[in-house]
Amino acid sequence: MEKKSIYGLTLDQLTTWLVENGQKKFRAAQVWDWLYKKRVTNFADMKNLNADCVQLLDDHFYLHTLTQEVKQESKDGTIKFLFKLEDGNLIETVLMRFNYGLSVCVTTQVGCNIGCTFCASGLLKKNRDLSSGEIVEQIMNVQHHLDEAGNGERVSHIVVMGIGEPFDNYDNMMDFFRVVNDQKGLSIGARHITVSTSGLADKIYKFADENIQINLAVSLHAPNNELRTRIMKINRAYPLEKLMPAIDYYLEKTNRRITFEYILLSDVNDHKEEAIQLAKLLKNKRHLSYVNLIPYNPVDEHNQYQRSTKEAIVEFYGTLLEHGINCGVRVEQGTDIDAACGQLRSKQIKKDKVKS
Repeated sequence: MEKKSIYGLTLDQLTTWLVENGQKKFRAAQVWDWLYKKRVTNFADMKNLNADCVQLLDDHFYLHTLTQEVKQESKDGTIKFLFKLEDGNLIETVLMRFNYGLSVCVTTQVGCNIGCTFCASGLLKKNRDLSSGEIVEQIMNVQHHLDEAGNGERVSHIVVMGIGEPFDNYDNMMDFFRVVNDQKGLSIGARHITVSTSGLADKIYKFADENIQINLAVSLHAPNNELRTRIMKINRAYPLEKLMPAIDYYLEKTNRRITFEYILLSDVNDHKEEAIQLAKLLKNKRHLSYVNLIPYNPVDEHNQYQRSTKEAIVEFYGTLLEHGINCGVRVEQGTDIDAACGQLRSKQIKKDKVKS
């Protein structure tokens, strides 16, 4: 019998499964309460379940499929976790502290095939998708860490911006959202959850039709096809002529603001010319657009790229404002640890290869 993570089941799915396996319907709510409110770490601790139900759960599900390999703590309170999966693969999860709460950045795939030429996540190609349970368990492991600290803190926000392309693991991503958003579970509000995509236009249409209030961010990083294709190979499949109509559809369908992520690479995409092009690209949707300018975290393997100078960042930012584009420069977190997404995982795999 192959076990799987119980965290991968939505409340409806767990209810159906328990009934099909001879348990009363109300047991699902009890299990859910133990998992997400009381946050027990063993099925045997679910005291109001009968022995048969406890045994049934233990026979079919895991409560732990991730083990902590490395934990890096930054001076600013950021914590980067490196988790090992059951099959030995490694993933990263990051806890960040903001004035509005505690946010966790989760990973959705082992490796990434999108191929952004500046990104540490794509240094190792996609091995597989994470299950919905493995994604939820990242949140639970961070929450258990907070519980053990005893300060009464809880995860209040989620960003799906870790290793991988979330929209390339669409169904598991959606089940993850349903679990963490459920009011009987972690009850993390949809408006406190943001998912980022490199621009899979077909999935943006699908996401627009979901009728959920989860925030959408698009990794744009260039205002024209020639430059975007050079730094993001996904642009060959979804050039701006395909991507921008999908975004227009999303905005019309949801009337929700969209964030455009733009990593500033020195003397590559950070000139005033690109800022003007970006403003023109977003002109007809600027009322529902926000550009998040991101200073680049250098990666050893991508030494062709450097962080933009402060002067270039200020000029780019000012140019967008002059053209009526809402924008800001992202506050950096964890700069004294392996800040770039995928960097810690890549370093650990190299260490393991040297040892072997």
